[in-house]
Amino acid sequence: MMTRRAALLLGLALPGLALAQGTPRAAELDQLFAVLRDSQDAAQLALAEARIRQLWVEAASPAARLLLQRGTRNLNARLPEEAIEDFDAAVTLAPNAASAWHLRAEALAALGQVREAARDLAEALRLEPRHFIALQSLSRLQAEAGDAPGALRSMEAALALYPALPGGAEALRRLRRAAEGEAL
Repeated sequence: MMTRRAALLLGLALPGLALAQGTPRAAELDQLFAVLRDSQDAAQLALAEARIRQLWVEAASPAARLLLQRGTRNLNARLPEEAIEDFDAAVTLAPNAASAWHLRAEALAALGQVREAARDLAEALRLEPRHFIALQSLSRLQAEAGDAPGALRSMEAALALYPALPGGAEALRRLRRAAEGEAL
């Protein structure tokens, strides 16, 4: 008999298996977030993170997913204006997809449109409060705006969800020093 943990790992190794077996997406996300919170195994963490990201993107329609892919390519190519066009269309097609809001926030931030980026991050977090990447992005925006206590709170929230978040521990140390310096 397969244990729940083995079934989860099998589901991680074979994306889509858990959904094909009828496990609701929300239940799968809950299991994956438990892995992020509790696991010490780097490979297991990487698989869980990848599957969460995949599920977040799959929340969008196929057309919106294509726009997200194209927008991401444009963002990576340092073409934020083109990326925003793609992400605008994706948000229109899939307004309940937190990843669309998060990615548009990244493009807006790249153009220096901080308020608009913060607004989109807030929407991404309203749709998916466990969006640790959006929390990390929000922390970065807050730090750049000089809000060290806010940046610290956002990073702590991201790390509460994903303690092994790459770069998270170092960012937390840096933000604590900045926030403590402000408190003095």
